[in-house]
Amino acid sequence: MTALVLRRGGLSLRVRRRTLVLAAALLLAAAALAVAGLCYGPTWAGPDRVYEALSGAPGGPHVVIREWRLPRVLAGFVFGAALGAAGAVFQNLTRNPMGSPDVIGLDAGAYTGALVALTVLAGTPTQLTAASVLGGLAAAAVVYLLALRGGVSGLRLVVIGIAANATLSAVNSWIVLRADLDIAIAAVGWSAGSLNGVDWADLGVPFAVIAVLLALLAARSRAVLQASLGDDLAVATGIRLERLRLELVLIGVGCTATVTAVAGPVAFIALAAPQIGRRLAAAPGVPLLPAALVGAVLLQGADLAAQALLAPVALPVGVVTTAIGGCYLLWLLAREVRRTPASRSRP
Repeated sequence: MTALVLRRGGLSLRVRRRTLVLAAALLLAAAALAVAGLCYGPTWAGPDRVYEALSGAPGGPHVVIREWRLPRVLAGFVFGAALGAAGAVFQNLTRNPMGSPDVIGLDAGAYTGALVALTVLAGTPTQLTAASVLGGLAAAAVVYLLALRGGVSGLRLVVIGIAANATLSAVNSWIVLRADLDIAIAAVGWSAGSLNGVDWADLGVPFAVIAVLLALLAARSRAVLQASLGDDLAVATGIRLERLRLELVLIGVGCTATVTAVAGPVAFIALAAPQIGRRLAAAPGVPLLPAALVGAVLLQGADLAAQALLAPVALPVGVVTTAIGGCYLLWLLAREVRRTPASRSRP
């Protein structure tokens, strides 16, 4: 597949044509879902009314579109992109399609941190974000240290991560059961992962944090691709693997925890989006841009489905992503089981 070289000043970036075409198609799909999300609600608003609202026209219906629907639509796009990128980071690190934050316990660790902020501290947005990031980092550190004792490998990280996820889920349940009733009810509802009630006040800091993290990830995308092709090749091309891995873990945990702090743990987007993006792009490794854009499209589509399934009651988007992701995980496990005997029979 031919590639384009984009140059600006002394910087250059090599991009495959197929990746660019795929990115354009996914952006169009995301734009179509965004328009549908702005139109859909208890009362349908046509695209003409959406345009009037976004252009600043006064009026009650326009305020609903600008202040209620637009933050939710943007949150679906940005949070989905963050989860897709985080999933690509960890699947590249583990070289395993199951190596996503929600499988290896990082989502559960971020949720633990958020629960501590809710039950022990005041539960302000800043405290939730900081506690979620610290919880995710702590979970990542524990999983890595336990895997390090027997030699780090992708499969070992995933297996230990699954065990850590189960343990942290039990800890989270204990925290909820010990909390005050009001806090417990709020925590259980939030744990499903939801964009219901998201407004502009919730999004300023998370959007800024995610923008910085994704920019840092984009700057390291070439190194990520080289590392995904093998440690020897990466070292031969001058990549400092341990430093790169630390940077990627911090970026991936930051993206996951920031989303968790606002919307709760939204399951399976980080698991499915990177593999879908990889297959669509037909690229080596797990490409970051397709994974992020597929994640954005998946979360936007799941949120629309969550609003429509039991309308006028809006389900938490995590209910839909869990249902879809569960089917995907069963397919992935069956596929890996079929591949294992074949791989063992090869010399």
